[in-house]
Amino acid sequence: MTEIDYINRKILRELEVNGRISNSDLADKVGLSPSACLRRVQELERKGIIQGYRAIINRQAMGTGVTAYITVSLAGHSTQAIEAFQKAIARADEVRECHQVTGTIEYILRIEVADLEAYKNFHANVLGKAPNINNIVTHIVMDSPKDLRA
Repeated sequence: MTEIDYINRKILRELEVNGRISNSDLADKVGLSPSACLRRVQELERKGIIQGYRAIINRQAMGTGVTAYITVSLAGHSTQAIEAFQKAIARADEVRECHQVTGTIEYILRIEVADLEAYKNFHANVLGKAPNINNIVTHIVMDSPKDLRA
């Protein structure tokens, strides 16, 4: 595993906030010369620590202003049951993230939909038809005072 020093952590924090920052501005913010900063960023990319850059989309402006986290428990835990559930979720455009987790549930989903009516449709026609579901609990996001996801 690569050791990340203080300067590299500063670089990563700045890039998380603004992946389009110029190398010159980034160098100023982290206290390096532009050439030293560029070498560090390239090394972080080469080592796979920086995997890419992406746009942060305003979901409300796109008409998907409702975000929900859904916990899902499965009725069975065979490889076939897990694969069938995961395939069904992979086909659902509303699902932005799907995490298999430990504990009393098997999955946490993050979904984005236009409104509660769209969520109701997703619940009935996507989750309701997904195989092997035992229990679903939905948490509608009201506000996100901190969200560093890109």
